[in-house]
Amino acid sequence: MTAEVPARAVPGMRGPTAHPREGERKRDGTRSSLVWDVLRDVVAARAAQAGRAALDIVDVGGGTGGFAVPFAALGHHVTVVDPSPDALAAAQRRAAEMRVTLAGVQGEADGLAGLVGAAAADLVICHSVLEYVDSPAAAMDAIARVLRPGATVSVLAANTVSAVLRRALAGRYAEARRLLDEEGAGAGLPRRFTLAGLVALIEGAGLRPGDAHGISVFAGLLPGTAAADPGTADELRALEEAAAAYPPLRDIASRLHILGHR
Repeated sequence: MTAEVPARAVPGMRGPTAHPREGERKRDGTRSSLVWDVLRDVVAARAAQAGRAALDIVDVGGGTGGFAVPFAALGHHVTVVDPSPDALAAAQRRAAEMRVTLAGVQGEADGLAGLVGAAAADLVICHSVLEYVDSPAAAMDAIARVLRPGATVSVLAANTVSAVLRRALAGRYAEARRLLDEEGAGAGLPRRFTLAGLVALIEGAGLRPGDAHGISVFAGLLPGTAAADPGTADELRALEEAAAAYPPLRDIASRLHILGHR
C-alpha cells in the first residue's frame, strides 16, 4: 500500500499551519498540491479547535513516509502504520534525513485501534489503501474508532468511472464492461470506487462525509505526450484545479479524494 507522496519535505516552514505546496514523487504535482491544500486547511482548523499546535496524525498504509515526514517536520506527532517492514524502514530513513521523529508500527488498517489506540488521532490519512485491504468497511470502521471527536479522515482512492473511460477510449471495450460489472462486488484487486461508494463507507462507519475532489480529471485521459508537454503544463494544472470540485468532472477523475469527520 502506498500513499500519495510529495517529492521532498517542507524545509523552511515555521509551524503546523504553514502551506506545504509540494511536488509528488510518483504522480503529477497538481494532485499533490490539491491534496496538501485540503489537508493544510483541515490541520489548521483542527489545531484551532483543539487548542493545540501539534496534532496527532496517523498515516495508514503510509509507505515510505511521503506525507508523514513533512507533517512531522511541521511539528506534529505522526505515526506511520504499514504492513511492510521495508516501507517502515524507508520512512525512518527519510525522517532521519530531515531530522524529524516518526513512530512506525507494522500492521493492517483493520487492526488500527489495537495498534495506536482508540480516540488517538486528530487526522488519519488513508490514501491508496482501501483498494487493497481485505474489507474496506472493516478498515473504515477501525479508522473511525481511532478518530477523536471533531477529527477527520482523508480518503484517496482509485475511481471506477475513470478506469472504465480510459479503457473504452483505448478500444478495450470488454475490459471496460468487466469493470462496470465488478463495481461494488469486490471482484479482484485493486478495487476501484465511485464517489457514492466512498460516501457509503464513510457513513457506514458513523462518520460525516465532507468535501470531495477529483484528482487528475484530464491527465489520465490524455495521451502521454499531451499530458507531459511542458508548454501546456501550467494550463493543464489550472484546468485540473478548476475541475477538481466541479461535480460532473470531479466524478470522472482518476482518483477521488474525500474527507470524513467524526
